[in-house]
Amino acid sequence: MMKPLVKHTFAAAALILSASAAMAGISNDIPSCYAANRIKPPAEGIERELFIAIDQTTVFDEKLRAQIAATAATAIKPGSAYTLLDFSAFSQGRYTEVVTRGVIEAPLPAKLRDDVSERALRTFDACMTGQSAFARKSLLAAVAQVQSAATNDLAKSDILAALKDIGDKMRASPAADRVLFLASDMLENSSVASFYAHDTVRRIDPATEMKKANAAGLVADFGGARVYVIGAGLLSDDAKSRNVYRDPQTITALRQFWTLYFQRANAKVEAFGAPALLSPVSY
Repeated sequence: MMKPLVKHTFAAAALILSASAAMAGISNDIPSCYAANRIKPPAEGIERELFIAIDQTTVFDEKLRAQIAATAATAIKPGSAYTLLDFSAFSQGRYTEVVTRGVIEAPLPAKLRDDVSERALRTFDACMTGQSAFARKSLLAAVAQVQSAATNDLAKSDILAALKDIGDKMRASPAADRVLFLASDMLENSSVASFYAHDTVRRIDPATEMKKANAAGLVADFGGARVYVIGAGLLSDDAKSRNVYRDPQTITALRQFWTLYFQRANAKVEAFGAPALLSPVSY
């Protein structure tokens, strides 16, 4: 349980945060310990930001949900930020949106602590102790809520259009190191392209599908971000009941397309989980 002093500090921080964030147009759902204690933050900004994008047309099993949550938790580091987004089919009212964004502040450098009163430091340190726990709890609750709303009943999946929006948001991040953790079956099914035929996933031609994405103006610019994918080619419960099989060639073609796409989009695929992510996100 959070100590009373930390609770009080967060309550004060939330009031100051809401006013300062509104004036600055900055999205941050985690109360600032610096703002609450009127301490000037260090000049250095956030070092890294993890963008967690969850496709609501993909229903993940328990093991993959656990892996998504564990990866999200890695975002909780001092001097870091996270952004949680959800996306699916624009035509069905489920557009790309930022669910929550939080900044975990870096500690006050030792050389600056002498300039702050002992009383303010005690309150500040108590606040910083609770900030990471508060951020972790908030983020994991939001991730669980997003995943609980996922459904296989949506007819379309506008992954390319969603990535265009996500790329714009990632480029706007002040972080030097930007990572995209993309939870999706990666099966585009839109007016631009469909990776399906005869109610099953088809073996696509990566070069042909890349031309379609280019022609539609849906190749994003991720500003040099690193990308990790989980859930690629994941079978729905309905597909499993019909004994649908994803052959290795189909998955290989899917991986080739998205590797090519992100190369063109100024990003690098570090790992492509089909469906599980076999190497942890380096963040």
